[in-house]
Amino acid sequence: MTNLGYRPAALILAPFEEKILEDLQDNLNITYENWIETRVIHDQDSLKNKLSNNGTEILVIESDFVFAEVLDNVPSLKFIAICRNATNHVDLDSATKNGVIVVNSPERNSNAVAEHTLGLMLSLSRNIHKGYNYVLNGKWTNPVDAYISLRGLELAGKTLGIIGLGSIGRRVGTICTSLGMTSIAYDPYIEDNSTEIPLINLKGLLKKSDFISIHSPLTAESRGLLGEDEIAFMKPTAFLLNLSESAIVDQQALFSALRENRIAGAALDVFETHPIIPNHPLLELDNVMFSPHLGGSTHETIRRHSEIVVNNLSEFLQGKCPRNIVNPDVWNPNE
Repeated sequence: MTNLGYRPAALILAPFEEKILEDLQDNLNITYENWIETRVIHDQDSLKNKLSNNGTEILVIESDFVFAEVLDNVPSLKFIAICRNATNHVDLDSATKNGVIVVNSPERNSNAVAEHTLGLMLSLSRNIHKGYNYVLNGKWTNPVDAYISLRGLELAGKTLGIIGLGSIGRRVGTICTSLGMTSIAYDPYIEDNSTEIPLINLKGLLKKSDFISIHSPLTAESRGLLGEDEIAFMKPTAFLLNLSESAIVDQQALFSALRENRIAGAALDVFETHPIIPNHPLLELDNVMFSPHLGGSTHETIRRHSEIVVNNLSEFLQGKCPRNIVNPDVWNPNE
């Protein structure tokens, strides 16, 4: 940080590492309203009023949104940090028009999601979730029945197909390769594969993989990427994991394949609605594992995005272009 001669007003609506927050107090006049504690996601009117009343220059968000209604009416605002890799929580065109620098927090949860993926894979392959319910519900009355009925598979020797070889996909591949799996990937945006994970076309990946894990962002090209025809290429013994976006997979096609046992099972951390609707047809199936969008939910993720935000904010306050700026057209050090 640097001594500006005054303490700019900052509103932090994201969860933040306590020690880092304390250090920031030396340089900023901070209002800290962590949405996880307040359970408040501001509408645009309330956010506009809150920022305007305090003359806020710096805003840090994780789950809140900042659109033109705010950006056009809060002239004091100069810097927005998004505690996410995705940038759709801010209207970037409006931010640029109003001279507001926006930064994001890439790779803050890459390891968290990768480890969660591994946990789901292990539970699918070894029936850990079924074993838990078997004991909890008093079904373990015979010493050998579960040993036979819940017999699982080892990951070593299996093939993992990764759809989307970004930071999360690469981390998943690294972890699974260390367990003795063979990792392959499909990612049409990578021309020169700089990782040790070989690239393959989608059809080939679906045919070869024992586990398929989706880590692609949702784009026009990836929406509906796995439909009925694509799922039909999967082995009947294969498992599908989705920790990215539900819309990448045709949900009706997935339901039909699981119900008819055309694939072995699935593990889902993302759904069409948040939370999943109580009468969703997938909930009727016994070959699906559910996780309530926990992939990136770790204490380390909070610490990591706190560090990223502070590093970018420090550069901004020193008159330097922040390293994670996502609207570089706004940057003009001569003004």
